[in-house]
Amino acid sequence: MAGKIEELKKDMAELQALEAQATRHKVKDLLSLEARKISSEIIKLQEQLNAPSTATPISAKNNRYQVKLNNYAWDQTSKFVKFYVTLPKVQTIPQENVVCHFTNKSLELEVRDLENKDYVFTINNLLSAIDPQASNWKVKSDMVVINAAKVKSDHWSHVTELEKKVDDAQKAKFKTGDNVDPNEGILSLMKNMYETGDDEMKRTIAKAWTESQTKSPLL
Repeated sequence: MAGKIEELKKDMAELQALEAQATRHKVKDLLSLEARKISSEIIKLQEQLNAPSTATPISAKNNRYQVKLNNYAWDQTSKFVKFYVTLPKVQTIPQENVVCHFTNKSLELEVRDLENKDYVFTINNLLSAIDPQASNWKVKSDMVVINAAKVKSDHWSHVTELEKKVDDAQKAKFKTGDNVDPNEGILSLMKNMYETGDDEMKRTIAKAWTESQTKSPLL
């Protein structure tokens, strides 16, 4: 169940990123609707996951709640992409409560039991591949610094593939002139995400597209 919750959170983050870039109300409403549906499903699953068992006593841990972190700063060198995540008093908790998981295209920071809260910071679909074994993290005063090791020492123009695609779509729109539908770049992105996404993302986008066509065409 925990794995499904994390996948839903990733889907919701991408939908919210698309919503932030959309310029038409119907497109925004469509993406917002799907994000709200996923949010409701996440809450329902979390309630089921945190429901106390009749066989074990309720512990203080069950009173903690999770906070998803979205704000960060980033920088890079020829070897690392560095992410700076601000968390007041993070240096006061046990070292083992701060853990970062890496794959070749993603990272997830977990900070457990900081003033009775669990924090999660996730970035998926990084612009280029990273080396999980060479990557690391450090706890500083009121901050966690994540060092994602580059596989290639190239310059990153963006943090994620999605950000680059959105930026490229916006640039293409301005180059082709004002007569081009401003939603074309967003819809193209959704099509690309459907073709390259996992099964859960494909189901979400297909459902959103079907509902939009059933109600009324996008203008």
